[in-house]
Amino acid sequence: MKKLLLSLLILVTLGACQSKNSTSSEADPAMDSLRREVATETMRAWQAYKQYAWGHDALKPLSKSYEDWYSKPLYISPIDAYSTLAMMGFNNETRLIEQYVIDSLNFNKDIYAKVFEVNIRILGGLLSMYETTRDQKILDKARDFGDRLLPAFATPTGIPTYWVNLSTGKTQGDTVNVAEAGSYLMEFGLLSYYTTNPKYYQAAKKASVAIYTRRSPIGLPGSVINVQTGEWISTVSHLCAGVDSYYEYLYKAYLLTGDQDLMKIWIESIGAINQYLAEEHNGRLWYGRADMYSGLKVNAVVTLYDAFFPAILVLSGDTARAIRLQQSWNWLWNKHGLEPMAYNYLTDSITYPVYDLNPEIVESAAYLYHFTGDTTYRNMAVNYWASIKKFCRDEVAFHSVENVTTMQPRDYMPTFFFAETMKYLYIAFSERQTPHFFNSLLFTTEAHTFPITSFDQKLMKERLGLER
Repeated sequence: MKKLLLSLLILVTLGACQSKNSTSSEADPAMDSLRREVATETMRAWQAYKQYAWGHDALKPLSKSYEDWYSKPLYISPIDAYSTLAMMGFNNETRLIEQYVIDSLNFNKDIYAKVFEVNIRILGGLLSMYETTRDQKILDKARDFGDRLLPAFATPTGIPTYWVNLSTGKTQGDTVNVAEAGSYLMEFGLLSYYTTNPKYYQAAKKASVAIYTRRSPIGLPGSVINVQTGEWISTVSHLCAGVDSYYEYLYKAYLLTGDQDLMKIWIESIGAINQYLAEEHNGRLWYGRADMYSGLKVNAVVTLYDAFFPAILVLSGDTARAIRLQQSWNWLWNKHGLEPMAYNYLTDSITYPVYDLNPEIVESAAYLYHFTGDTTYRNMAVNYWASIKKFCRDEVAFHSVENVTTMQPRDYMPTFFFAETMKYLYIAFSERQTPHFFNSLLFTTEAHTFPITSFDQKLMKERLGLER
């Protein structure tokens, strides 16, 4: 009976949330126009990629050229873009990517790839492609790529090295940050589920647990670690770029897998985060940097990547903190017109002025709009989109900004602009049409999407090796 009542309560809560969102969206028909505009602009940028950078990793829109991450391209932009193009209904484009992946993509390349970066972009993108198509040939590509990453995890700690050679399996780079160490639970868990082989998830979990077990007595990890010895190279604890997705995946991977160990780690981690990293300044909530052993603040520099955290807070039920933190990031955006990459909230100074078309503040606005139904957060997304169009839109696509005080352009369009920024804008403007996004889909840190109903929890336990 308790389980039945709990299920009914959840359904009532979600239904109320959807109803509130639907009503507020219907009151503003401009959302339909914005949703279509985001889709149109996504297609415009995608066509620019196809014209000037096809077969390469990323578009340089100002010079109408391309940039590859390594000496041999890995086709990162199309794989990253796939789940967004699919969500927007661009079926001809998704079929083109699928066919290229099946017929032409070969990962047997003698290059050293960054394990973390290619995991979230390439492996995550291929798995989302398989979830959409159920094409065994695409899963074979994902399995092959996952197998090429696994040698990086063969360290005494289980924490992966920074680099792995995709052809030889040789590894390099014994120093990694916490995000690079522990952000594999989602992609490797999905790969284990689809292939019925637990080795991927078990490797990812071992790496995340290795960070957790090396936390300090007050519950904080450092930020940089040696993968061979487990020694902390940096004892500064924070949520910023270099740590962010480690925490994100503790909670999201629990939602995906039902692994109770992850929930235990999350509960202990979020308690320490709120106790030692949270800080009030001028009436605004921030999460700063503290010594992992003493908990004393050592730095007030935050990065725009940190703006993901309101989304995780509201997803995990801490709506009050999520609202306050989003207000801080929204204030910073409005102060400069775009977010700077790094900012010191105590000195009110920019420490790194780049804006790289990042999605995190948009992501959190979309989550908050969905879970509260408050149009304040949808309107934030409207404002962010207006700023991106004003300062980043160019002749063929969108570009990064070198300095948010001068809006000097930067000739690069990151692959996550397709995967995340445009996807979250589209979602923020689509709640009336499809108000179930955050009820029915799980999003990786690169915003690749997976329907929750696709996964049988009994099979999940078996395939990931969670049976005890």
